[in-house]
Amino acid sequence: MTDGVQVRQRWNPLRNLYAWVMRNAEGPHAWAVMAAIAFAESSFFPMPPDFVMIPMALKRRERAFVFAAWCTLWSVAGGILGYAIGSMLYNSVGQWLIQVYGMGGDIDAFRTAYNKYGALIVLQGITPIPYKIVTIASGFAGMNIGLFLILSVITRSVRFGAVAGLIYFFGEPVKLAIEKYLEVVLVVFLVIVVAGYMIARYVFH
Repeated sequence: MTDGVQVRQRWNPLRNLYAWVMRNAEGPHAWAVMAAIAFAESSFFPMPPDFVMIPMALKRRERAFVFAAWCTLWSVAGGILGYAIGSMLYNSVGQWLIQVYGMGGDIDAFRTAYNKYGALIVLQGITPIPYKIVTIASGFAGMNIGLFLILSVITRSVRFGAVAGLIYFFGEPVKLAIEKYLEVVLVVFLVIVVAGYMIARYVFH
């Protein structure tokens, strides 16, 4: 019976993936991978950098806020790319990306929503709303680039800093909870991501 349980655990793809990420969380390419995901997620990539940042922070709790700062740096850098896509390439790449995420049905409504909420849209960088939608919208609406960068730094710092703080102060209980309820945690995380897209569709329509 015990051997059967061990076999089932060994072939659990989610737990195998989690174990692989944890093993490589301090590997030679971990920082580069986290930077690449944080950069890409701000303009076109669907996966948030939390998938790499959280395991790295769980491995090295004392560096949790350093990881958060690293994610913030590259997320804002990627946000500049998103802004450029919205500002200069909206009729091609930008519009395609917006439509891929189901929010390009009415461009006039899209622009109206941004004009209505103004800088509050960028503050959505703290919420589950996909940041790529925020960055492309900012460029498309012609938001002042300096204000965009300031608000992006603030919101991304709060966003990643909150995750880092949770791990820094409650690291071991968080790690034990993730390992015990890994499947539930992933489902909840996916629900939050999907909810972010649904909220974005409501805001931009």
